[in-house]
Amino acid sequence: MSGDKEELARQMEIEMADNLEEELELELDDERLDELVSGAGLGGAEGSLDRFFYFRELLRLQGELVNLQDWGASNGLKVVVLFEGRDAAGKGGVIKRITQRLNPRVCRVVALTAPSEREKTQWYFQRYVPHLPAGGEIVLFDRSWYSRAGVERVMGFCTDEDVEEFFRSVPDFERMLVRSGIILIKYWFSITDEEQQMRFVMRIRDPLKQWKLSPMDVESRRRWEAYTKAKEAMLERTDIPEAKWWVVEAVDKKRARLNCIAHLLAQIPYGEIERDPVVLPDRVHNPDYIRGPIPPEMYVPSLY
Repeated sequence: MSGDKEELARQMEIEMADNLEEELELELDDERLDELVSGAGLGGAEGSLDRFFYFRELLRLQGELVNLQDWGASNGLKVVVLFEGRDAAGKGGVIKRITQRLNPRVCRVVALTAPSEREKTQWYFQRYVPHLPAGGEIVLFDRSWYSRAGVERVMGFCTDEDVEEFFRSVPDFERMLVRSGIILIKYWFSITDEEQQMRFVMRIRDPLKQWKLSPMDVESRRRWEAYTKAKEAMLERTDIPEAKWWVVEAVDKKRARLNCIAHLLAQIPYGEIERDPVVLPDRVHNPDYIRGPIPPEMYVPSLY
């Protein structure tokens, strides 16, 4: 029993370190990497990726994502990436690393809420269609139309007939997307029963992350086996040559992030765009210009 507690404590330490590193990543650039990592004493926990290697690879891959973004915008690529998996599987963390340094006008995230009463009466795929990309855009779906094969099925929000119709329709729907010129990539993030339990416990104990746990998420813990059966049926019936499923081993968050981004880059043909050098024009100076005063009460108080 004490061994289990020690292991949980170790996992919690790793999780807390990972949370802190998220903030470091936002401020990180290649020139400052050596100084920041060595100065912070960031090695790697036993069995995990060395943090220096992780940061270096993440920056390299994010640089390639910028190249992909620019190439796609210049060549009119239309890319859709679906991220599916159990609650707390790490989908959001990977999406955050993908979008972190990209232009939100080019790469955007779609995370739809539960359908409205009106949407429930529509063709099932209808509410997803307006979010599909135009030329030059990348759209990342944080959960997608596959909610019907997962949460809706397991929680009883649709009938068996609805699920069967979904399985009949989704291959045709996705083939239509691909024929229209959309590059469609589908990821399933796989974690173990024990890992999900630990991540849920961490969210419960962290006030900054409790919002991530909805009543539906909590109920999903009890229905682990039902979700497993639903996932297996989904992968079996919707893995088509035009839009394959790719499974990301996601127990180790850092490896999952790097593996997924590297794989995503390998699925899309792109190159580097030659950019014209940016030259700042001379600032215009008007001798009669006088900067007007700003009333002190308009300033934000300097608390820090």
